[in-house]
Amino acid sequence: MLCAMGEFDLIARYFTRPAARAALGVGDDCALLQPAPGTQLAISSDMLVEGRHFFADVDPFTLGHKALAVNLSDLAACGAKPLAFTLALALPRVDEAWLAAFSKGLLALADAHGCELVGGDTTQGPLNICITVFGEVPVLNGKSQALLRSGAKAGDDLYVSGTLGDARLALDALRGTVSLQPGLLAQARRRLEQPTPRVALGQALRGIASAAIDVSDGLIGDLQHILRASSAGATLETALAAHLVAASAHPDWPGTGIGAEKQLEFALAGGDDYELAFTAPVSARDAVLAAARQAQTPVSRIGRIDAATGLRLLDAAGAPLQRHYASFDHFA
Repeated sequence: MLCAMGEFDLIARYFTRPAARAALGVGDDCALLQPAPGTQLAISSDMLVEGRHFFADVDPFTLGHKALAVNLSDLAACGAKPLAFTLALALPRVDEAWLAAFSKGLLALADAHGCELVGGDTTQGPLNICITVFGEVPVLNGKSQALLRSGAKAGDDLYVSGTLGDARLALDALRGTVSLQPGLLAQARRRLEQPTPRVALGQALRGIASAAIDVSDGLIGDLQHILRASSAGATLETALAAHLVAASAHPDWPGTGIGAEKQLEFALAGGDDYELAFTAPVSARDAVLAAARQAQTPVSRIGRIDAATGLRLLDAAGAPLQRHYASFDHFA
Protein backbone atom coordinates (compact mmCIF):
# COMPACT_ATOMS: atom_id res chain seq x y z
CA MET A 1 0.00 0.00 0.00
CA LEU A 2 1.39 3.39 -1.05
CA CYS A 3 0.68 6.46 1.07
CA ALA A 4 1.77 10.00 1.80
CA MET A 5 3.30 9.14 5.17
CA GLY A 6 5.95 11.67 6.25
CA GLU A 7 9.57 10.88 7.06
CA PHE A 8 9.23 11.06 10.83
CA ASP A 9 5.99 9.08 10.87
CA LEU A 10 7.74 6.41 8.81
CA ILE A 11 10.63 6.23 11.28
CA ALA A 12 8.30 6.16 14.28
CA ARG A 13 6.08 3.43 12.86
CA TYR A 14 8.67 1.02 11.47
CA PHE A 15 12.03 1.68 13.09
CA THR A 16 11.62 3.30 16.53
CA ARG A 17 11.94 1.06 19.58
CA PRO A 18 12.74 1.75 23.24
CA ALA A 19 16.47 1.93 23.91
CA ALA A 20 17.76 -1.24 25.57
CA ARG A 21 21.57 -1.28 25.79
CA ALA A 22 22.13 2.17 24.28
CA ALA A 23 22.20 5.17 26.60
CA LEU A 24 20.07 7.01 24.00
CA GLY A 25 18.50 5.57 20.86
CA VAL A 26 16.32 6.77 17.97
CA GLY A 27 14.82 10.25 18.21
CA ASP A 28 17.67 12.66 18.93
CA ASP A 29 20.41 14.17 16.79
CA CYS A 30 22.84 11.49 17.99
CA ALA A 31 22.57 8.12 19.65
CA LEU A 32 24.67 7.55 22.77
CA LEU A 33 26.48 4.25 23.29
CA GLN A 34 28.26 3.21 26.47
CA PRO A 35 30.71 0.37 25.75
CA ALA A 36 31.31 -2.01 28.64
CA PRO A 37 34.45 -1.35 30.71
CA GLY A 38 37.53 -2.99 29.24
CA THR A 39 36.23 -3.07 25.67
CA GLN A 40 36.87 -1.32 22.37
CA LEU A 41 34.26 -0.32 19.80
CA ALA A 42 34.37 -2.20 16.49
CA ILE A 43 32.62 -0.24 13.70
CA SER A 44 31.77 -1.16 10.11
CA SER A 45 29.52 0.13 7.31
CA ASP A 46 28.02 -1.56 4.26
CA MET A 47 25.78 -0.25 1.52
CA LEU A 48 23.28 -2.23 -0.58
CA VAL A 49 22.11 -0.65 -3.85
CA GLU A 50 19.18 -1.90 -5.90
CA GLY A 51 20.35 -3.39 -9.19
CA ARG A 52 23.88 -3.79 -7.88
CA HIS A 53 23.48 -5.86 -4.72
CA PHE A 54 19.92 -7.15 -5.05
CA PHE A 55 17.15 -7.56 -7.63
CA ALA A 56 14.26 -5.12 -7.67
CA ASP A 57 11.74 -7.88 -6.95
CA VAL A 58 13.57 -9.33 -3.91
CA ASP A 59 11.41 -10.25 -0.92
CA PRO A 60 11.70 -7.20 1.39
CA PHE A 61 11.84 -9.47 4.48
CA THR A 62 14.94 -11.23 3.19
CA LEU A 63 16.40 -7.90 2.07
CA GLY A 64 16.03 -6.54 5.61
CA HIS A 65 17.77 -9.65 6.93
CA LYS A 66 20.64 -9.42 4.46
CA ALA A 67 21.15 -5.68 4.94
CA LEU A 68 22.06 -6.28 8.58
CA ALA A 69 23.65 -9.71 8.08
CA VAL A 70 26.43 -8.37 5.85
CA ASN A 71 27.37 -5.90 8.58
CA LEU A 72 27.19 -8.46 11.36
CA SER A 73 29.52 -10.59 9.25
CA ASP A 74 32.14 -7.84 9.49
CA LEU A 75 31.80 -7.85 13.28
CA ALA A 76 32.16 -11.63 13.22
CA ALA A 77 35.42 -11.35 11.28
CA CYS A 78 36.72 -9.02 13.98
CA GLY A 79 35.57 -11.28 16.82
CA ALA A 80 33.24 -8.54 18.05
CA LYS A 81 29.99 -8.83 19.98
CA PRO A 82 27.16 -6.86 18.29
CA LEU A 83 25.99 -3.79 20.19
CA ALA A 84 23.95 -1.43 17.96
CA PHE A 85 23.48 -0.17 14.42
CA THR A 86 22.22 2.81 12.43
CA LEU A 87 20.17 2.67 9.23
CA ALA A 88 20.27 5.15 6.35
CA LEU A 89 17.48 4.34 3.91
CA ALA A 90 16.65 5.94 0.55
CA LEU A 91 13.20 5.02 -0.77
CA PRO A 92 11.66 5.88 -4.15
CA ARG A 93 8.27 6.11 -2.41
CA VAL A 94 6.54 5.07 0.82
CA ASP A 95 5.15 1.55 0.45
CA GLU A 96 3.75 0.41 3.80
CA ALA A 97 3.61 -3.29 2.93
CA TRP A 98 7.25 -3.18 1.76
CA LEU A 99 8.36 -1.29 4.88
CA ALA A 100 6.53 -3.66 7.22
CA ALA A 101 8.24 -6.71 5.70
CA PHE A 102 11.66 -5.04 5.42
CA SER A 103 11.66 -3.84 9.02
CA LYS A 104 10.43 -7.24 10.24
CA GLY A 105 13.33 -9.06 8.56
CA LEU A 106 15.83 -6.44 9.70
CA LEU A 107 14.72 -6.34 13.33
CA ALA A 108 14.26 -10.10 13.67
CA LEU A 109 17.97 -10.60 12.92
CA ALA A 110 18.87 -7.64 15.13
CA ASP A 111 16.96 -9.16 18.05
CA ALA A 112 18.60 -12.56 17.48
CA HIS A 113 22.00 -10.93 18.02
CA GLY A 114 21.07 -8.37 20.68
CA CYS A 115 21.94 -5.53 18.27
CA GLU A 116 19.60 -2.56 18.58
CA LEU A 117 18.72 0.10 16.01
CA VAL A 118 19.76 3.44 17.51
CA GLY A 119 19.43 5.96 14.69
CA GLY A 120 19.94 6.80 11.03
CA ASP A 121 18.25 8.73 8.25
CA THR A 122 15.57 8.38 5.57
CA THR A 123 15.25 10.21 2.27
CA GLN A 124 13.58 9.88 -1.12
CA GLY A 125 15.64 8.47 -3.94
CA PRO A 126 16.64 5.21 -5.66
CA LEU A 127 16.43 2.30 -3.21
CA ASN A 128 19.65 2.32 -1.21
CA ILE A 129 20.33 0.81 2.23
CA CYS A 130 23.37 1.79 4.30
CA ILE A 131 23.96 0.32 7.75
CA THR A 132 26.69 1.16 10.23
CA VAL A 133 27.12 -1.43 12.94
CA PHE A 134 28.86 -1.15 16.31
CA GLY A 135 30.32 -4.00 18.35
CA GLU A 136 32.47 -4.61 21.40
CA VAL A 137 35.84 -6.35 21.58
CA PRO A 138 37.54 -7.13 24.91
CA VAL A 139 40.85 -5.54 25.85
CA LEU A 140 42.93 -7.81 28.11
CA ASN A 141 46.09 -6.54 29.80
CA GLY A 142 46.07 -3.55 27.50
CA LYS A 143 45.83 -5.66 24.33
CA SER A 144 42.83 -5.75 22.03
CA GLN A 145 41.40 -9.21 21.42
CA ALA A 146 40.11 -8.19 17.98
CA LEU A 147 40.80 -10.56 15.10
CA LEU A 148 42.70 -8.71 12.36
CA ARG A 149 43.79 -9.46 8.83
CA SER A 150 47.44 -8.88 9.63
CA GLY A 151 48.30 -11.72 12.00
CA ALA A 152 48.78 -14.73 9.70
CA LYS A 153 52.14 -16.48 10.08
CA ALA A 154 54.00 -18.93 7.87
CA GLY A 155 52.96 -22.46 8.83
CA ASP A 156 49.48 -21.47 10.01
CA ASP A 157 46.54 -23.52 8.84
CA LEU A 158 43.96 -21.88 6.58
CA TYR A 159 40.28 -22.50 7.36
CA VAL A 160 36.88 -21.49 6.11
CA SER A 161 33.54 -21.79 7.88
CA GLY A 162 30.34 -23.25 6.51
CA THR A 163 29.85 -23.62 2.77
CA LEU A 164 30.95 -21.69 -0.31
CA GLY A 165 29.58 -20.93 -3.74
CA ASP A 166 25.86 -21.56 -3.25
CA ALA A 167 25.01 -17.85 -3.30
CA ARG A 168 26.79 -17.51 -6.65
CA LEU A 169 24.89 -20.52 -7.96
CA ALA A 170 21.60 -18.86 -7.02
CA LEU A 171 22.70 -15.61 -8.65
CA ASP A 172 23.49 -17.38 -11.91
CA ALA A 173 20.13 -19.15 -11.78
CA LEU A 174 18.26 -15.89 -11.22
CA ARG A 175 20.18 -14.35 -14.12
CA GLY A 176 19.14 -17.28 -16.29
CA THR A 177 22.63 -18.63 -17.04
CA VAL A 178 21.99 -21.96 -15.27
CA SER A 179 18.77 -23.93 -14.76
CA LEU A 180 17.92 -25.34 -11.34
CA GLN A 181 15.05 -27.46 -10.11
CA PRO A 182 12.81 -25.62 -7.60
CA GLY A 183 14.14 -27.42 -4.50
CA LEU A 184 17.77 -26.78 -5.37
CA LEU A 185 17.05 -23.17 -6.34
CA ALA A 186 15.29 -22.55 -3.02
CA GLN A 187 18.25 -23.99 -1.09
CA ALA A 188 20.80 -21.91 -2.99
CA ARG A 189 18.64 -18.79 -2.90
CA ARG A 190 18.47 -18.88 0.90
CA ARG A 191 22.26 -18.66 0.93
CA LEU A 192 22.14 -15.63 -1.37
CA GLU A 193 19.31 -13.72 0.26
CA GLN A 194 19.52 -14.78 3.94
CA PRO A 195 23.19 -15.39 4.77
CA THR A 196 24.11 -16.46 8.28
CA PRO A 197 26.65 -14.08 9.90
CA ARG A 198 29.14 -16.20 11.86
CA VAL A 199 29.06 -13.99 14.94
CA ALA A 200 29.36 -16.79 17.51
CA LEU A 201 32.31 -18.35 15.68
CA GLY A 202 34.17 -15.05 15.47
CA GLN A 203 33.90 -14.55 19.21
CA ALA A 204 34.87 -18.18 19.92
CA LEU A 205 38.03 -17.75 17.79
CA ARG A 206 39.38 -14.83 19.84
CA GLY A 207 42.78 -15.82 21.19
CA ILE A 208 42.91 -18.80 18.78
CA ALA A 209 42.82 -17.48 15.21
CA SER A 210 45.82 -15.49 14.04
CA ALA A 211 43.93 -13.61 11.28
CA ALA A 212 40.39 -13.50 9.89
CA ILE A 213 38.19 -11.93 7.23
CA ASP A 214 34.62 -12.41 6.09
CA VAL A 215 34.14 -13.87 2.62
CA SER A 216 31.95 -11.36 0.81
CA ASP A 217 33.58 -10.89 -2.60
CA GLY A 218 34.86 -14.45 -3.07
CA LEU A 219 37.37 -16.60 -1.19
CA ILE A 220 40.30 -15.91 -3.54
CA GLY A 221 39.92 -12.14 -3.43
CA ASP A 222 39.22 -11.86 0.28
CA LEU A 223 42.08 -14.21 1.19
CA GLN A 224 44.42 -11.89 -0.71
CA HIS A 225 43.57 -9.14 1.82
CA ILE A 226 44.90 -11.34 4.64
CA LEU A 227 48.03 -12.19 2.66
CA ARG A 228 48.82 -8.55 1.86
CA ALA A 229 48.17 -7.37 5.41
CA SER A 230 50.28 -10.21 6.84
CA SER A 231 53.08 -9.98 4.22
CA ALA A 232 52.64 -13.70 3.60
CA GLY A 233 51.52 -16.17 0.96
CA ALA A 234 49.33 -19.25 0.96
CA THR A 235 48.77 -22.63 -0.60
CA LEU A 236 45.12 -23.52 -1.12
CA GLU A 237 43.88 -27.05 -1.84
CA THR A 238 41.18 -26.28 -4.37
CA ALA A 239 39.53 -29.72 -4.25
CA LEU A 240 38.77 -29.20 -0.57
CA ALA A 241 37.24 -25.79 -1.30
CA ALA A 242 35.13 -27.09 -4.20
CA HIS A 243 33.71 -29.77 -1.91
CA LEU A 244 32.19 -26.98 0.22
CA VAL A 245 29.56 -26.11 -2.41
CA ALA A 246 26.59 -27.55 -0.52
CA ALA A 247 24.42 -27.66 -3.64
CA SER A 248 26.68 -30.35 -5.12
CA ALA A 249 25.32 -32.82 -2.54
CA HIS A 250 21.69 -32.10 -3.47
CA PRO A 251 19.94 -34.92 -5.37
CA ASP A 252 19.04 -32.49 -8.19
CA TRP A 253 22.66 -31.40 -8.73
CA PRO A 254 23.51 -33.94 -11.50
CA GLY A 255 20.66 -32.53 -13.60
CA THR A 256 22.17 -29.05 -13.63
CA GLY A 257 24.95 -30.05 -16.00
CA ILE A 258 27.38 -27.92 -14.00
CA GLY A 259 30.86 -29.41 -14.29
CA ALA A 260 33.75 -29.54 -11.86
CA GLU A 261 35.38 -26.42 -13.29
CA LYS A 262 32.29 -24.29 -12.74
CA GLN A 263 31.77 -25.74 -9.27
CA LEU A 264 35.32 -24.76 -8.38
CA GLU A 265 34.76 -21.25 -9.72
CA PHE A 266 31.66 -20.90 -7.51
CA ALA A 267 33.67 -21.99 -4.46
CA LEU A 268 36.74 -19.85 -5.06
CA ALA A 269 35.32 -16.67 -6.57
CA GLY A 270 31.56 -16.73 -6.08
CA GLY A 271 31.03 -14.06 -3.46
CA ASP A 272 28.09 -13.32 -1.13
CA ASP A 273 28.98 -16.30 1.10
CA TYR A 274 29.54 -14.29 4.30
CA GLU A 275 31.56 -17.11 5.82
CA LEU A 276 34.77 -16.57 7.77
CA ALA A 277 38.18 -17.34 6.30
CA PHE A 278 40.75 -17.50 9.07
CA THR A 279 44.18 -18.75 9.97
CA ALA A 280 45.48 -20.42 13.12
CA PRO A 281 48.68 -22.15 14.26
CA VAL A 282 48.92 -25.90 13.71
CA SER A 283 49.15 -26.27 17.49
CA ALA A 284 45.64 -24.76 17.76
CA ARG A 285 43.83 -27.40 15.68
CA ASP A 286 42.01 -28.87 18.67
CA ALA A 287 41.13 -25.38 19.92
CA VAL A 288 39.73 -24.43 16.48
CA LEU A 289 37.51 -27.52 16.44
CA ALA A 290 36.37 -26.79 19.99
CA ALA A 291 35.49 -23.22 18.98
CA ALA A 292 33.55 -24.53 15.98
CA ARG A 293 31.59 -26.90 18.21
CA GLN A 294 30.91 -24.11 20.71
CA ALA A 295 29.60 -21.89 17.89
CA GLN A 296 27.74 -24.78 16.27
CA THR A 297 29.39 -23.85 12.99
CA PRO A 298 31.34 -26.30 10.79
CA VAL A 299 34.85 -25.32 9.73
CA SER A 300 37.12 -26.87 7.10
CA ARG A 301 40.90 -26.75 6.79
CA ILE A 302 41.69 -25.95 3.14
CA GLY A 303 45.33 -24.89 3.04
CA ARG A 304 48.26 -23.25 4.79
CA ILE A 305 50.06 -19.93 5.07
CA ASP A 306 53.50 -19.70 3.45
CA ALA A 307 56.50 -17.44 3.97
CA ALA A 308 56.77 -16.85 0.21
CA THR A 309 54.27 -14.24 -0.95
CA GLY A 310 51.58 -15.04 -3.50
CA LEU A 311 48.73 -17.52 -3.61
CA ARG A 312 49.35 -21.04 -4.93
CA LEU A 313 46.42 -23.23 -5.97
CA LEU A 314 46.78 -27.02 -5.95
CA ASP A 315 44.49 -29.49 -7.71
CA ALA A 316 43.25 -32.77 -6.25
CA ALA A 317 46.52 -34.48 -7.15
CA GLY A 318 48.59 -31.80 -5.42
CA ALA A 319 49.80 -30.29 -8.71
CA PRO A 320 49.81 -26.52 -9.32
CA LEU A 321 46.58 -25.26 -10.88
CA GLN A 322 47.33 -22.77 -13.62
CA ARG A 323 44.08 -20.84 -13.73
CA HIS A 324 43.11 -17.33 -12.70
CA TYR A 325 39.99 -16.73 -10.62
CA ALA A 326 38.71 -13.18 -10.32
CA SER A 327 36.63 -12.28 -7.29
CA PHE A 328 34.02 -9.53 -7.37
CA ASP A 329 35.20 -5.93 -7.66
CA HIS A 330 32.68 -3.07 -7.97
CA PHE A 331 34.99 -1.04 -10.22
CA ALA A 332 36.78 -3.76 -12.18
